[in-house]
Amino acid sequence: MLFAVAILGLVAGSVARFGLASPVEADWIWAAATAPVVLGLGIAIVRDFFVGRVGVDAIAFVSMSAALALGQPLAGVVVAIMYSGGNMLEDYARGRAERDLKALTDRTPRIAHRRQGGETRDIPVEDIAIGDELLVRAGEVLPVDGRVLGATALIDESAVTGEPLPVKRAAGELARSGTVNVGETFTMRASAAASESTYAGIIRMVRAAQTAKAPFIRMADRFALLLLPATLLVAAAAWLYSGDPIRALAVLVVATPCPLILAAPVALIGGVSRAARMGVLMKGGAPLEALAQVRTAIFDKTGTLTEGGAKLIAVETGNGVGADEALRLVASLEQASHHVLAAALVETARAKGLALAHPEKVKETRGSGLQGVVEGKLVRAGSRSLVTGDTHLPAWAQQLVAQYQGQPVLTVFVSVDDVLAAILVMGDGIRWDTPRAIARLRAAGVTRAIMVTGDDHKAADAVGAALDLDAILADCSPAQKVEAVNAEKARAPTMMVGDGINDAPALAAATVGVAMGARGATASSEAADVVVLADRLDLVADAVLVAHRARSIALQSVVVGLALSGIAMVFAAFGYIPPVAGALLQEVIDVAVILNALRARGDGWGAVPLGKVSSSDAIADGVARG
Repeated sequence: MLFAVAILGLVAGSVARFGLASPVEADWIWAAATAPVVLGLGIAIVRDFFVGRVGVDAIAFVSMSAALALGQPLAGVVVAIMYSGGNMLEDYARGRAERDLKALTDRTPRIAHRRQGGETRDIPVEDIAIGDELLVRAGEVLPVDGRVLGATALIDESAVTGEPLPVKRAAGELARSGTVNVGETFTMRASAAASESTYAGIIRMVRAAQTAKAPFIRMADRFALLLLPATLLVAAAAWLYSGDPIRALAVLVVATPCPLILAAPVALIGGVSRAARMGVLMKGGAPLEALAQVRTAIFDKTGTLTEGGAKLIAVETGNGVGADEALRLVASLEQASHHVLAAALVETARAKGLALAHPEKVKETRGSGLQGVVEGKLVRAGSRSLVTGDTHLPAWAQQLVAQYQGQPVLTVFVSVDDVLAAILVMGDGIRWDTPRAIARLRAAGVTRAIMVTGDDHKAADAVGAALDLDAILADCSPAQKVEAVNAEKARAPTMMVGDGINDAPALAAATVGVAMGARGATASSEAADVVVLADRLDLVADAVLVAHRARSIALQSVVVGLALSGIAMVFAAFGYIPPVAGALLQEVIDVAVILNALRARGDGWGAVPLGKVSSSDAIADGVARG
């Protein structure tokens, strides 16, 4: 409204000045259009002063007031237009930068379809209780976390994890709130209330991201304490040197950098938005700034550097049986077991596209393994004593057992028709992207990488030996992890990356805590400053690079903008720039730096969009070129 009043006042005054009315009437119109902006700004300055904030808006207030007092209402109304227009541009820029974050809250589900007593009723999401059976129709957003019932569900998780392709969730698998059913209608059983579901946690983080204020921005505000008196001194010197108060007014006008300083939050919020689009949620500009300055990275082991569960890491076969065939036979048999290793083997076989058969005559020996008939063959899978007894192992089996001797793995012996056919090695394998993530973090400025874990030294050393780490700390309790973080933080800005509940204290203690939140570790996600929503460690390196770029653009906008304003002040002090021209020049500078700050929201010239490609090489190339 103030912008509209100032524009109308400028037009009406110009018509009066160059039309039928007198110059005096034109001056009154321009002054009347400037006064509401001066009044509104004055109230805002007083309000900010009482909450302990002094901003560069004070320079705009002084310049407009001086223009009116010195009989230069045209300069005053131009400054009023530039000031109010600059604030409008800033609001627009913030809106663009926060659009990706707001999209999360805009799509929050409100209604759920509960099945009870053979009927389906619509209820508010807040009324969902754990154990409720819910119907999710095609195209709907899942209202809460739950387990899929019945047939396989096809779900688009891009809004939550950044994964571009739909994923299949089989019966019994967890489906998270905020994702979209892009397949047929299915039913699910609620495993969490709406307030405790994945999407509710994300919404809380979004709100924190929208309201948090970075130290860098507060530093920019404090800079006004120096800028304001410096501007007044230059203006006073110009007046005393020339004897012309109009020169002082010109200095004040060109030193009105209100949108200029606000370019910093635009750039930082743009970086937060950019990270959100690739599956990394930062709780405001402060974590982004901290991430850009990190020099030490501390990693939890299980679930962070490693897969976090029993995975098939090696298969050795004999007796003419192929690796895939051995896995298919074992997985077929393991379908009859509820053991955690059985589920891992079945999942691995299905992921490979192996056709599993129905097992018969299955007999499970607790703690040893199981046996049964698969496609007419007697298959045994489990411990050596169950499968081979005291029989001497063939050379290929002895070699594999020796290779993994003393390592934190489990070996599953497999026989077909009482002949040893394969040995499967199960362990917590290193993530495929872990070495690359550490290498890229070092390239981004991280000089020290450490692993802290509650596991024993043998397990920790086995993982650490394959990675480029500077130190390995094993047998650590949560309290000892905090001590390690505090010790490193005393030396340099430190990032802690973890995923478990026991990592939450260390995440909170670090300069910036990064939670691997894809698996729903609520405690660690709440304690962290940054949450990686996709199950990919390399996104941590992407986030650091995005933070570097956003902070660099913010600093660039402020430093360059203030330097240009300083040069303009010198020219104005010597009478080369009149007040009206100075106001126009200052707005050109302000618009330029805000538009520059908006670059933080994008990928950079020629960059491959992060989070939108499947190849880690393409992602790394996009970051490097961006």
